Amino acid sequence: MKKKLNELAATSICGNDISSSCLYVSALAIVYAGQYAWLSLLIVSGVLFIFRKIYGEVVGALPLNGGAYNALLNTTRKTTASFAASLTVLSYMATAVISASEAIKYVHNLAPSIPIVPATIGLLFLFMALVIGGISESSKVATIIFIFHLTSLAVLCIFCMYFFSQHGLSTLIENFNRPVSGGILSALFFGFAAAMLGISGFESSANYVEEQAPGVFPKTLKNMWIIVTVFNPLLAFLALAILPMGIIHDNPDTLLSYMGQTAGGNVLFYLIAIDATLVLSGAVLTSFVGVGGLVERMALDRILPKFLLKRNTRGTPHFIFIVFFALCTSILILTEGELSALAGVYTIAFLGVMILFGIGNMLLKINRKNLPRPERVSWVALIVAILSIAVALTGNIMMNPSYLMIFMEYLIPTITIVGFMLYRTRVLKTILWILDYITPNQPALFYGTNVNINRAIFKINSQQFVFFTNHDDVATINKVINYIIKNENTRRLKIVSVVNEAHQVQTNLQNDVSVLNRAYPNIDIEFVIEEGTFCPDKIKELSKRWNIPINFMFIGSPGDTFPFKLEELGEVRLII
Repeated sequence: MKKKLNELAATSICGNDISSSCLYVSALAIVYAGQYAWLSLLIVSGVLFIFRKIYGEVVGALPLNGGAYNALLNTTRKTTASFAASLTVLSYMATAVISASEAIKYVHNLAPSIPIVPATIGLLFLFMALVIGGISESSKVATIIFIFHLTSLAVLCIFCMYFFSQHGLSTLIENFNRPVSGGILSALFFGFAAAMLGISGFESSANYVEEQAPGVFPKTLKNMWIIVTVFNPLLAFLALAILPMGIIHDNPDTLLSYMGQTAGGNVLFYLIAIDATLVLSGAVLTSFVGVGGLVERMALDRILPKFLLKRNTRGTPHFIFIVFFALCTSILILTEGELSALAGVYTIAFLGVMILFGIGNMLLKINRKNLPRPERVSWVALIVAILSIAVALTGNIMMNPSYLMIFMEYLIPTITIVGFMLYRTRVLKTILWILDYITPNQPALFYGTNVNINRAIFKINSQQFVFFTNHDDVATINKVINYIIKNENTRRLKIVSVVNEAHQVQTNLQNDVSVLNRAYPNIDIEFVIEEGTFCPDKIKELSKRWNIPINFMFIGSPGDTFPFKLEELGEVRLII
């Protein structure tokens, strides 16, 4: 069995991403909220506390890779889930490029002879090679970076607090007495919107939950929340305590380094600069690991091309990481290292994913209310959390209206690719109709093309799907068939009843399936009675015997008496 990540390793991978925000979010919040930045950051921490429970409920009920995509895939239509996946991929792509570029810029400040763009490509290539080597090896590097980063932040805070105690309250009082542009409420609103970037990376852990040991996932959420709650408001307060507001506004990109130099001299300045380089590199690693789990799940569900699933001798899907590296490199070259535009993509995509995850929790409560889960968030808290993220998204668009258009420039091509994969049989049939329309009297002109397209359509539709049931009625089976017609490219479905002395198929079920087979002439519905016990081993056996991937096997939502956890069934999906 593949070794699972322990708490430290799993937290390190996602923790490097969310804790790297400490390098910029305090300054960003101060720019918009002034002396009330620490309060804005505490409000963000309160929202994140609610999202701990939201993620805990959803991933606890559906412990599969994919994050918001997985949540929506098992609660609503595949198209909605695919939109969430597209946003997540964009978020990871922007994170990787921005983090790699900013890491190299810190190195460039220490060694100006290093070229930024080539070195950034080299850093992206390094982490691509690392994740291709395996997630266990990646986690070791992430752990070293994570521990060093937290130690550096703690040292910085201690020095700043000592400096504050030695120099008195004058700077803090001066900063707090400054007038607030637009009033306190306006400052808190825009400060909150800007500070919400301080929790970017929180969604990452859900995208590789299958690689984590049992019980580790909720601990990663708790650890990330503690980091954000302690360091972000504290660093903002300490900046206001030791630096005049003008200096903070003049040094937003390197505020922590400036704080280090002020409180501890050049040694602390270099320590923070090195730390920034490492933890931003760790955020690149998080992007590769997160996108690997997500894209693999999408490819398994036929939303992305199947070749991405090919594995190397170390068992990693190397094509996913190679393609992701190529996309990140192309964007870096096209922008020539000027990545402010990607910051807008990152902001909107990340906040959009958070909203969709909250919506996924709503749908889970409505459509899968009987599904066992380790914890539940109240409806009031859930609505407050979603509205809070919506407010932050609105605030960011108001602060940077141009970011929305830039975001759409990246989103539309992504949606186009995913949309083609979802509706490719319809697209191919449309092409056939067009060819027939323009050459009605010369069918031989595109004969070879017609044959190849028809062959492709047949291959796509020939993929068989399975629905397990022993007791569902005709109305339920009808819902299953309609779901498959709307969400999957197939014309073949097995209705399977696993029977033994304790579980027998209902007498009318076979007749109901026969009626539905006649009602849906375009779907080949086969009813199969399988001897044995419905369990993970039986699912694996049938998957191997019929050559049907487990993620193409569906069940109804199980109740509290179901003897197995959902993750024990593999990639089996819930559709009713």
